[in-house]
Amino acid sequence: MIVAVVAVACKSRSQLPTATEAQLPNTEKNICTNPHLCQPKRTLSRFIKSIYSVAFTPDQKTIASSIDDGTIKMWNLKTGELIRNLPGHSSLVYSIAVSSDGQFMVSGSDDKTIKIWNLKTGQLIRTLSGHPKTVYSVAISPDSKTIASGSFDETIKLWDFKTGQEIRTLKGHSNLVYSAVFSPDSQTLISGSDDKTIKIWNLKTKEEIRTLKGHSNSVISLALSKDGKTLASGSADSNVKIWDANTGQELRTLKGHSSAVYSVAISPSGDRLVSGSADNTVKLWDLKTGREIRTLSGHSSLAISVAFSPNGKTIASGSLDGTIKIWNAN
Repeated sequence: MIVAVVAVACKSRSQLPTATEAQLPNTEKNICTNPHLCQPKRTLSRFIKSIYSVAFTPDQKTIASSIDDGTIKMWNLKTGELIRNLPGHSSLVYSIAVSSDGQFMVSGSDDKTIKIWNLKTGQLIRTLSGHPKTVYSVAISPDSKTIASGSFDETIKLWDFKTGQEIRTLKGHSNLVYSAVFSPDSQTLISGSDDKTIKIWNLKTKEEIRTLKGHSNSVISLALSKDGKTLASGSADSNVKIWDANTGQELRTLKGHSSAVYSVAISPSGDRLVSGSADNTVKLWDLKTGREIRTLSGHSSLAISVAFSPNGKTIASGSLDGTIKIWNAN
């Protein structure tokens, strides 16, 4: 989840962070050639508009995608058909998150709001307002009690999922907040920022536990393993870093992308990682060894969002080229 460098309320495509020329490794030898593994199983219809975020529903039947025209589109994964369009935001939707029971979805937008949706009916339930700038990241706690929103206002806000009331504002980052993820027990939140740091927060005390430093540029995306032990971070320095989520120790750096890494996701089994980059590629990695398994090429623009299906067999990637591509993760 899915993902973005100047302190402004809205970023154009040209303002998205990229790696410097000195950071660009040669990855041509890793390009995949096996059609079964390297070609997308399906490409969902091209839009005029760009896609910013993709998410699977728990039943693996549907993919949700957020678009820069302010809408969210729902797709039948098996047929590739568009089954629902959710208008409501007045500007591009940067982030979406689906609840663990598959009943609800939350979206964050450049219009500074968070919206809660009923996925069964497509009905807009509630709009949350409080951030004075763009909401770039949203997350739902595994127990479905709390929503977290990361914003260009340099804060993370916590919201009561049931009532929509703001619970607390977490302050500590010194620049835009791009990503936020909950721990499996819903007691910890981890955030990534344009200030190049990752912060871990205790949600009981609402205090910062520790700050992780290691990236040389913006931390755009975060992913936490299902057991809560392994943290992955994608950065504008073109690298993915793997951390011990409990101790904050950096375990390894995955190098291979030739530009900013906008999205990272860890498989449900915890043994693989997928990353999407401004080099237009999607890479699959062995999380235990750090070995690059293969490079998936096909997007003609930034691969800004990646996700594993709940069974770990499928990868979805969304791009600014206006497509969603479905890949074999085996």
